[in-house]
Amino acid sequence: MDAIDRLLHLAAGADLPGIERSTSYGTPSLKLRGKFLGRLLDEDTLVIRCPIEEKAMLMQAEPQLYFQTDHYRGYDAMLVRLAQIDDERLAARLERAWLMQAGPREAQARARRRG
Repeated sequence: MDAIDRLLHLAAGADLPGIERSTSYGTPSLKLRGKFLGRLLDEDTLVIRCPIEEKAMLMQAEPQLYFQTDHYRGYDAMLVRLAQIDDERLAARLERAWLMQAGPREAQARARRRG
């Protein structure tokens, strides 16, 4: 299973509707109704949306998983080492990115479905 298929599989399991395979900057990506969620920087690294206030905490807590380059400083995205991250953590990051892009009604509908 390639990285994008892994992410799509996790999205389906986490009840994150509307995620579509796409491209960004010539690399495979995931979008929600055309809005950027994440993309492969290379075969080992995912760029994923993340609130800036969470990004610093995550990178400090688990630097073996999360990091940034100068290009992403000040931007609401961080880098993820795909070979190092387990599916549970990766699904949580994907869910957070989805919530950043979903509208309030969509997020509320998902919350109701999940009980």
